[in-house]
Amino acid sequence: MFPTSTQRKHWMFSGEDDLKKLREKANKKYVDGFGEHLNEEERSEKFLSPTEEYVLLRFYINALREFCVQFQPPMPKYVIGTSMMYFRRFYLNNSIMDYHPKDIMLTCVYLGCKVEEFNVSIMQFVKNLKSNREKMTDMILSYELLLMHELTYHLTVHNPYRPLEGLVIDIKTRCKSLKPEEVDRSRQGADEFLDRVLQTDAALLYAPSQIALSALLSSASKLGINLDSYATEFILGSGTKEQAAKTTENIKSIRYMVKHIPPLDKKEGKKIGQKLEKCRNQENNPDSEVFKRKQQEMLDDEDEVYSRKKQKISQEEKDAEKELLGL
Repeated sequence: MFPTSTQRKHWMFSGEDDLKKLREKANKKYVDGFGEHLNEEERSEKFLSPTEEYVLLRFYINALREFCVQFQPPMPKYVIGTSMMYFRRFYLNNSIMDYHPKDIMLTCVYLGCKVEEFNVSIMQFVKNLKSNREKMTDMILSYELLLMHELTYHLTVHNPYRPLEGLVIDIKTRCKSLKPEEVDRSRQGADEFLDRVLQTDAALLYAPSQIALSALLSSASKLGINLDSYATEFILGSGTKEQAAKTTENIKSIRYMVKHIPPLDKKEGKKIGQKLEKCRNQENNPDSEVFKRKQQEMLDDEDEVYSRKKQKISQEEKDAEKELLGL
């Protein structure tokens, strides 16, 4: 249940300012760590600003959705919703300069498939990629544990798709004046609304049921179908006046967010992407020499530990044999 979920307790925020502050904090932490010797002007030239980070983040959110839509076998929408929620959560506390969104994006989708029990193996997953599949397999598997850690292992996501199904059934049951086909027509537009919701921060600010209701009301309104009486009597009428007023305000805010999604400027995105390549953390870049050296050092350390364990076991076996022979 959403009211008692980790999503409600740990990943819901009171407003967009809260999200902005978290992203600014993540940006500052990275810039302070890698640019402590630079003045403000030099930092501005070298590193991405929080605004630039969010602009590029939106491009990768769109890329994530496109990847999921084209995925084979066809991917259920709730898997897409879960993957996008992971992606947004990760970058509330991490800078894209530290972990490249291309790598985290694919890891989020792979983890989303597993958690939502959309069973595809890693080999099936990377078949949907055009780039070096062996390399991408290693990258996804190496980042999977990091992603879960940064999500604080809160992996269950409540998407608005199930509440939408419930509302459609409820309307068909309660609203005898509406024909079932009219409700189904509203459902199609509601699905399109939810696709657009994924491009916003709404899922970090509003309950899934409120997002689902907003989608249905918006779609019905465009079709000239009046669901106001249903919402007033059966949804808003079950609580206090204050609760009804707050829910109404939230529904208006959700619809406003979806209606006013800023367009993506490809030239700006490309420019920021080029700047990112110059300031990203090379220790987390699988193509960099720093990363490869770090990985080799880790392997060497593991080999050394294994060798020591092997020597210890061998010595213990010799000691046991001597004791057995009474030597």
